[in-house]
Amino acid sequence: MGEHSAKLEQIAQEARAALSAAFAAREPGLRLSREAIQHAATAIRATHRGEFPQARELIAASEQAVRQAAEHLRAHPAVFYAGFLEDAQKEYAEAQITLALVSGGKLLGPGELGVGASPYLNGLGEAVGELRRYVLDALRGDDTSRCEALLDTMDEVYTILVTMDFPDALTRGLRRTTDMVRGVLERTRGDLTMALRQRRLEEQLKALDTKWGGHP
Repeated sequence: MGEHSAKLEQIAQEARAALSAAFAAREPGLRLSREAIQHAATAIRATHRGEFPQARELIAASEQAVRQAAEHLRAHPAVFYAGFLEDAQKEYAEAQITLALVSGGKLLGPGELGVGASPYLNGLGEAVGELRRYVLDALRGDDTSRCEALLDTMDEVYTILVTMDFPDALTRGLRRTTDMVRGVLERTRGDLTMALRQRRLEEQLKALDTKWGGHP
């Protein structure tokens, strides 16, 4: 045997043990991350239906799954930062943010949610898309009472995101999310403007009809 054979065998055993441990942690971490994403998606649907207590329960389940996944992966940075845990954090943050903005509840930051800044900011951006959906549903229901306030919030989110001038490798693609938010904001502003103009026109026509109704 060569003079380095014993050392090479030791290195191989240590590497195999480290990779085996990381692989063993990856499986429950991946499963829990998927569970967190599913709970978050269902929570957002419940929020749109106005089922806020159910949404909170689902968000709590998402939070628990995210935290458990992080515990499994914390000792294995290569797996912890592989991407799927941050995706779960992003979806969890999006669900929390969407519920807060739609229901008027307390808006929590990344530290309070226990997620990283990048997943949180991407979740914040994705929540703008959910606000657009909420605004459009409200317009279809002829309810514009909160639409302008929500549009202002969407504008504030865009203003924040556009100032995050850091490399995409650090922000996990936040520039792409910010571009999406800009498009969503512009379309929503246009839709709301048209709806409000149409409503004012209908009110003016109704007022004229009331004023001149019954007169020759």
